[in-house]
Amino acid sequence: MALSTRPEREQPRGQARRCQILDAAAICFAREGFHGTSIAALSKAAGMSPGHIYHFFENKEAIIAALVERKLEQSLEMVRQFENAEDVFQALIDRVDLGLNEKTDLDNAALELEILAEAARNPRVAASVREADRIKRERLMGVLRSARRARGLTHDSDGAAVTEILMALFDGLAARVINHPDLDRAALVPLLRTALRTFIEGD
Repeated sequence: MALSTRPEREQPRGQARRCQILDAAAICFAREGFHGTSIAALSKAAGMSPGHIYHFFENKEAIIAALVERKLEQSLEMVRQFENAEDVFQALIDRVDLGLNEKTDLDNAALELEILAEAARNPRVAASVREADRIKRERLMGVLRSARRARGLTHDSDGAAVTEILMALFDGLAARVINHPDLDRAALVPLLRTALRTFIEGD
């Protein structure tokens, strides 16, 4: 909110500083934990004073909320690509291939789990996480509905359940890098394609 009160020419610099803090926080939280990361350690990692950090974020909870928001925007960008695709079903299939062939960063997986762990014990963080999940879930339900209708299918009474299963499936696979870093992703692609087709078509 502070950025909106500044001259327009200062906004890009302020946004860059904010991103700098979030990038440093993502690494620190993933490697040292939310409670193991002090503002002093974060300021050192970000290369700025604690005062600069507090200028953009009231506390560490606010930083987590911003990380959740950033992750949500990344997810929604992917959803928008599905929504704008000529063949939604094929776009979903293609994303399965791409997602499994992408290298999942250990720090990213650890950060996701750290945020979830904090959400389990902190109601304010939980509120941010659950709201982001709701938004992503509802948009994905719309994508699945469009994919079904494009294939001449009208049944979508189980759309909520299908969405939950797919989100659990892909969220779980993203975290598997911690338990099984040498996972053979290529071997999973045909099975995930079949699963996605089954969920969408209901066969």
